[in-house]
Amino acid sequence: MAGGGGMRRLAYVCADGGVPVFGTKGCSVHVQEFIRACLHDGIHVTLFATRLGADAPADLGVIPVHRLVESRSGASRAAVDPVLARERSAIARNRGLAAHLAACGPFDAVYERHALWSCGAMEFARAVGIPGLLEVNAPLLREQLQHRSLRLHDVAARMMRRAFHAADVVLPVSDVLGDWLVGEGVARERVHVQPNAVDPTRFAGRPAPALPEAPGLVTIGFLGTLKPWHGLDVLVDAFAVARRRGALCRLLIVGDGPGRPALEARLAGLGLAHLVTWAGAVSPADVPAWLASMDIGVVPYASRDECYFSPLKAFEYMAAGRAVVGSSVGQLPLLLRDGAGIVVPPGDAEALAVALETLCSAPVARARMGELARARVLAEHTWAGTVARVRELARASAARRAPRATTVPTASFSTADHRLPRVDAAEVRDVAANSH
Repeated sequence: MAGGGGMRRLAYVCADGGVPVFGTKGCSVHVQEFIRACLHDGIHVTLFATRLGADAPADLGVIPVHRLVESRSGASRAAVDPVLARERSAIARNRGLAAHLAACGPFDAVYERHALWSCGAMEFARAVGIPGLLEVNAPLLREQLQHRSLRLHDVAARMMRRAFHAADVVLPVSDVLGDWLVGEGVARERVHVQPNAVDPTRFAGRPAPALPEAPGLVTIGFLGTLKPWHGLDVLVDAFAVARRRGALCRLLIVGDGPGRPALEARLAGLGLAHLVTWAGAVSPADVPAWLASMDIGVVPYASRDECYFSPLKAFEYMAAGRAVVGSSVGQLPLLLRDGAGIVVPPGDAEALAVALETLCSAPVARARMGELARARVLAEHTWAGTVARVRELARASAARRAPRATTVPTASFSTADHRLPRVDAAEVRDVAANSH
């Protein structure tokens, strides 16, 4: 690596079309905060992304941004099968990623947020002899099968394994996800669990609450995208039970998504619509003020099948000093241990209702829990700490680099027009030489 082993120039790749890197979703905030922490640490970041979502925040406007444009490959088939057309487009886009990286370099390392249909970034890093670090937030192939549509399953699986194989360091956000990666053939010594984090400066001081106080009512809050796996239906049921048993509380939902109409209808049917405030999607800059409006933050995952998360909302609740109730999935039991929160079984509305009732009736305990939560997350989970660890992992990887095959020893793609060429080191160097 350049600079005597220092990670001074970093290519950050996000080829996932579901992640608007400058948007308001939790995944968007994750990308922005990591890049921001890199800049604060003196690392020059170049961003390669499929979807921007919005203009860059002012402090991130200094970084070069390269849009990974969707290829039109297969567009003529879109009317017949738009899913297949999108998949072929993503595969075609990946083909050009290595050349794009070479033209914009040189870099000391490549850091990628793992995306379905993307292996070119990690294979590029391996081909040119720099560390490749792959952040894995979910088993995307499984998610695609369960929640969306997938045509080219075998191709997606092969590209996923090629990315895993080429990466020097694989960074899952939870222990469960780390175990899954090992099961997929990633060597245990290359797996380093790195949960989500916060920027303490975003939660310094006492911001004025965005929602006016309601005397006598405790505000139960949720921050995030309204998707089925986030368990909002469980939260609504628990809220209804707690209210029926006399808890003096209201509900604040900060975020938006496809689940909102069903939730609104459910709350109206329960006669609780007047006790709910919908903030909608808010900018990351406004999140602290909305969290200041909450007394309790909830992370209500409904199923153990969705057990791999390291939910950013939990870290932000804690940084804001809120009492937290979360489902016992992923990293949450470890994060909320020793009085820093309450953990309940996933999908158990009764258990969640009991936890909410307990906190609603105990303001002193609620405040103490928030203090413990804030102290933990600021001591153990900051983006500055994450970047320092990534930098050290990149340094160690560069120091011990040894030749390793850049392809997974499995059958090639079965359909000729879906074959993805492997990254060739000599070809990449030629592209780089001709672009400067």
